[in-house]
Amino acid sequence: MYKIICNMKASRSMDITEEQLHTIEKYSLFNELLDSNGIVDESVLEKLRLNVRSLLESNSSDSDLLDLCQNVLFHNNMKCFGLHQLILLYIDWEKKQLDALKPTLKEDIAEE
Repeated sequence: MYKIICNMKASRSMDITEEQLHTIEKYSLFNELLDSNGIVDESVLEKLRLNVRSLLESNSSDSDLLDLCQNVLFHNNMKCFGLHQLILLYIDWEKKQLDALKPTLKEDIAEE
């Protein structure tokens, strides 16, 4: 379980689970989300929420996506600062996932 800070005062936080990070990865929710300026503001949060709503309309039976929506993306504490922290957490998590695969990939290459 991970914890992100949701506001600049650090008075609000949110717990993020491994499953929620996997759901973000599964649906590529952060791909093409940011503009070229890289700034996370309320319009970026709204864009993400709209994207997720359309995914839910087409795939309403995915309980992992529903959990991500209820407990993270549409949570009262989730604002643009929190989304920025979530994106940073996701990038770090994804890097660790790739680093964990490197030994396996090296072994596969060595066997060939």
